[in-house]
Amino acid sequence: MRLPNMSSNFLLAPIAESADYFISTRDIKLTVLGGNSVGKTAMIVRFLTRRFIGDYESNTGNLYSRLVHVEGEQLSLQIQDTPGCAQAQEDFTQDGDLISRCVQWADGFLLVYSITDYSSYQSIRPLYQHIRKMHPDAKCPVIIVANKGDLVHARQVQTEEGLQLAQDLGTLFLEISTSENCQDVSDVFQHLCKEVSKLQNGGNGEKRRTSVISRPKSPNMQDLKRRFKQALSSKVKSSS
Repeated sequence: MRLPNMSSNFLLAPIAESADYFISTRDIKLTVLGGNSVGKTAMIVRFLTRRFIGDYESNTGNLYSRLVHVEGEQLSLQIQDTPGCAQAQEDFTQDGDLISRCVQWADGFLLVYSITDYSSYQSIRPLYQHIRKMHPDAKCPVIIVANKGDLVHARQVQTEEGLQLAQDLGTLFLEISTSENCQDVSDVFQHLCKEVSKLQNGGNGEKRRTSVISRPKSPNMQDLKRRFKQALSSKVKSSS
């Protein structure tokens, strides 16, 4: 299954910096899972900033927060980045506790693999099974994302294999290039937000009671700006 066309009624807004500013809103909690070096962090940063940064240090699981407007409703979006999972291992012994906590915490999931790394593709099914194990009675939305679609010369996973896997698991599928197409990245996160929102509404249009939250005290956006400036600086130095 492929993603349907997205509407344009989806806006990102920074969470207010005032410590005493409170917002009445619903939480949307997403976790991005996948193998090492498949582009999880790059996808999140691309979605939040529309900028592409190709090189990242191995992360230990950063949490990114934003306010979004989905079809006229303001939502508090939280995106949990995760370390690369042990490739194609169902027990997830490496970073297993962290992965399990992230899975238990989230309302929706992106499972990301690289078309240039077959082992990252093989890790998707165990990850999906782990999600269903942690949420046996829930219908948490899951989207499988094949990333690095621009690197066709190094392709190890065919598009048909991704489509077949998504069909077997009953999930949506999209093959994208984070570096070349910001809109595809936005579509993925946008659709997942909408699916989670539908579940929270009970599927009948009745909205759950909102919660009152304060601005998350997170340095993530400052960190993103710092990384972006460092990346630009290194490019300028190398070109000179």
